[in-house]
Amino acid sequence: MFKIGEFSKLTQVSIRMLRHYDETGLLKPAEIDKFTNYRLYSLEQIPTLNKIIFLRDLGFKISEIIAVFNQWSDDSFTTLLNNKSLEIKKTIEIEQNKLSKIELAKRDILQKNIEIHLNVAIKSIPSYQVLSLRRIVPDYYTEGVLWKEMMNFASENDISISDNTFTIYHDTDYKEKDVDIEICVHVTKMEKNISDFTYRNIEPVPIMMYSMVYGSFENIADTYLSFAGWLQKHNQYKMDGQNRQIIHRGPWNEKNPDKYLTEIQIPLKKI
Repeated sequence: MFKIGEFSKLTQVSIRMLRHYDETGLLKPAEIDKFTNYRLYSLEQIPTLNKIIFLRDLGFKISEIIAVFNQWSDDSFTTLLNNKSLEIKKTIEIEQNKLSKIELAKRDILQKNIEIHLNVAIKSIPSYQVLSLRRIVPDYYTEGVLWKEMMNFASENDISISDNTFTIYHDTDYKEKDVDIEICVHVTKMEKNISDFTYRNIEPVPIMMYSMVYGSFENIADTYLSFAGWLQKHNQYKMDGQNRQIIHRGPWNEKNPDKYLTEIQIPLKKI
């Protein structure tokens, strides 16, 4: 048996944390000396402590670790790690997006080009026959998952898909989560609907405000500021319908994000 100080030195875990694990019930001493009340730990407890440290370093809360230990199995532990892996990847993606914004801001400062002026114009959009997939997804970043599903579905069902693809955002306002997204691909003929994959006619839009966004997707936010300025100047129009997005050049056909080309569209009507 080892006293708490000895166990701390051997495991490289502070006495404070060992006491905390004891208080929370995560790792109680093997024995309590009945004369001195000293906490005593055994060699056999080291593997358990190593698991605790491993999970803690991955970002698991004490309550989560306790739940894992209470229902320990290789399958449940593997599922837990897979879920944590997805969570970490999501966090990395968000943080990388922040870094990209910082780099864009630095570049703009160096170029003395804080205000980005984008060309805004209007055009009419005809009706389209499309194969669509509409879902409420966790956030805008998840749109790529829908496109993968669409491409797999088209391949498995021998469906010819043109390069004329676009996304419709059905929410009436900007949402940080639970986003209503519909991806659409133009098709030459209508077929039978299968599961969430639906054939339908997209209504024409007589007046569509649009702008071409060059470069990284982080530039898209500035487009909406340009739209706001354009609408304030042309107050005979108001927004009327769901936003659309068309990626003419993106990750699948262009390696350099600075050469991406995205078209943002917002339907209008005359007041």
